[in-house]
Amino acid sequence: MMFSKGLEGVVAAHTAISHVDGNKGKLLYRGYDAGELARTKSFEEVAYLLLNGELPSNQQLETFTFELVKKRKLLSALDNVITSLPKELEIMDVLRTCISCLNPQTNWPPTKEEAIHLIALFPTIIAAWIRYENGEKPIKPDQTLGHVENYLYMINGEIPTNAHSSALTAYLILTMEHGMNASTFAARVVSSTESDLPSAICGALGAMKGPLHGGAPTGVLQLLDDVTSHAEGPEKLLRQKLERGEKLMGFGHRVYKTTDPRASALRDVLSSSGGEDHTLSKAVEVEKTATLLLAEYKPGRALHVNVEYYAATVMDALSFKSEWFTPTFCVSRVVGWCAHVLEQAEDNRIFRPDQEYIGVRER
Repeated sequence: MMFSKGLEGVVAAHTAISHVDGNKGKLLYRGYDAGELARTKSFEEVAYLLLNGELPSNQQLETFTFELVKKRKLLSALDNVITSLPKELEIMDVLRTCISCLNPQTNWPPTKEEAIHLIALFPTIIAAWIRYENGEKPIKPDQTLGHVENYLYMINGEIPTNAHSSALTAYLILTMEHGMNASTFAARVVSSTESDLPSAICGALGAMKGPLHGGAPTGVLQLLDDVTSHAEGPEKLLRQKLERGEKLMGFGHRVYKTTDPRASALRDVLSSSGGEDHTLSKAVEVEKTATLLLAEYKPGRALHVNVEYYAATVMDALSFKSEWFTPTFCVSRVVGWCAHVLEQAEDNRIFRPDQEYIGVRER
């Protein structure tokens, strides 16, 4: 019997949702290049694509957007849950608690209508908790704003600039789906038991909370701050870190053996929407220097920039606190989770891997 620690290299499902090619540095959503989608499409268009398999027509997009807007409003029961929770809870715990309080519309199979409801609710729950935690009154969703713009509006009460909404939209599209990662696998495992969609999403949230999966790119911002405050420039500081055996945050990826295509696309969008930003300019400079030094100090390791690197720049531009990073990631990834649960239901078989016993034999 074959053993693969962490199931690495084991194919556990067939999927038509996304393709991750780590060697060539490609990420495809339903056959479309994810970077190109991030540069040219809206959040709603890409969410529709992942859930339905094709990009929407104008009429389909209008209907889908209307459904998202209609389901944004926080149910009174969830509002009561939020205000009754202790303020020291992390946002991920609040989000998981609220989703577990939803009554599933059907136990099995899950429906696209349920998926749309969850996708619509995630930003409202997160924004409401952020304001409640700060002693402020939650802001009701604005039905005239798009999904991403409304999320930013509900957090600070201001209509976001085009540069801010474009940057966050690109980030959310690029993190919407990424193959059989830990949280997606967790969602499919729960769903394979014919459990309901909210339960599967709660499983995914539990996995995403772990720092090895949904870790926020705070370390990247610290790296850029260190470089900025270092008198001798980025190369000197980066060499010192590498010689001390420190990891350069934002570089290297479990799958990609070349530059993370999501990082390249996000850098392009940021450059076109706000290239004068000092943090972005510094990030580009540090990326070039760090890539050369990593090749020198760790030859053969193929350590390149990943999506978290430029995600840090986006979060910095939006003045997001570090504890908001992972929940914001979930605003997009919930689309991928729902797409996978729906796909699992189409040809379901319960996940039941074997184990190899290595304990004491027959005492």
